[in-house]
Amino acid sequence: MTRSWCMNLAIVGSAAVWFSSLGPAGHNHGQTVASPAGKKAGEAFKNVTTSTLKELSVDDFVASMGLISANLGIDCADCHPNAGTDKADFVIDTPRKIMTRRMVEMVAGINRANFGGVQRVTCWTCHHGRITPSTTIALDAWYDTPVLEFDDTIRREDGQPSADQVLDKYLQAVGGAERVAGVTSFVATGSAIGYGDLGGNADFSLFAKSPNQRAIVISYKDTQRPSSSWSFDGRSGWIKTPRGLLGEYELIGSELDGARFEAQLLFPGQLRQALTNWRGAAIRSIGDRDFTVVQGGGPRGFLATLYFDPATNLLSRIVRYGPSPIGRMPTQIDYADYRDVAGVKFPFEYKFTWLDGRYTAKLSKIETNVAIDATKFGKPSGKWSSACGVRIRIDGHVRKISRSSA
Repeated sequence: MTRSWCMNLAIVGSAAVWFSSLGPAGHNHGQTVASPAGKKAGEAFKNVTTSTLKELSVDDFVASMGLISANLGIDCADCHPNAGTDKADFVIDTPRKIMTRRMVEMVAGINRANFGGVQRVTCWTCHHGRITPSTTIALDAWYDTPVLEFDDTIRREDGQPSADQVLDKYLQAVGGAERVAGVTSFVATGSAIGYGDLGGNADFSLFAKSPNQRAIVISYKDTQRPSSSWSFDGRSGWIKTPRGLLGEYELIGSELDGARFEAQLLFPGQLRQALTNWRGAAIRSIGDRDFTVVQGGGPRGFLATLYFDPATNLLSRIVRYGPSPIGRMPTQIDYADYRDVAGVKFPFEYKFTWLDGRYTAKLSKIETNVAIDATKFGKPSGKWSSACGVRIRIDGHVRKISRSSA
């Protein structure tokens, strides 16, 4: 199904565009509303009454809406009238939204009654990208090459190295422990291309400081489109997505755990300590190539799977998962074009993919051990407008929401 205009414009944003949920509490044109910061979804937004979803943090609730979209193969406008226009209505209860609430409660009930509350059944289990689940197998598919779907969790396979051995080989491949430890900061610049080229070209900047600070800025200097940014200062994280309904918000749920891990991952010497309970290795395929895979966990059910190229021992992909009542929420980063910078190998191509979009960043320059202003990693500031029909300014609080044709 073709993505809505709103989604295509927001493609280099982030989870904010996934806010195909119901509107913020008190959402009336021009009305001041309460801040969602620190609140559960059921407190911050109207009509979030589902017993499990209303307990999520705002950022995880936003991400879970993208998960529903992917599970059913639909977009915002399929549930929320006029989403993507200046007449979007995220509050009205449509028949599809009412049915979705019933299904979310049903899934929770199945897991509670049959699996001791462990999440074995999700929306994806039945829907697989369809609004109406398929009920009968196609015989051609039965006798043809099967489509393999592996479990999210990794177990060590016979004959494969331990997770520690894989991580040791990776550290050596990127330059060795001593040289890697010598890189305490770096600034990477280049260009970014949005999903399916629909997002257009942009300037890409990545700022990183050991052990766990990171900021990404995507700027469209030749258009009226505002910049997007992701920042993590070592403790707190923010997302600024001017094309999303929530123009800026703080991360406090599993998305905060993801931001922290991605920041730590930029400095390979600390990768082993970034996660716990390392498992593997196992063999998994991407296309027609096999990769060595290990997995680690983090707080609040956070999970990350790392794919290493057995020919080079370099990291090729990570998939991180945040938990939700309707299934794990994946974010994927692919790495390519490794080059030597001051004796350490850096990927010069990053491909970021999440539930509602993707972009590819191609770097032209990396400078190591440079001074970086601490404000780069802090809360974004400024004023912007949303292409999805809502004008928002948030300075840690939602100040005002009013209609805009921006």
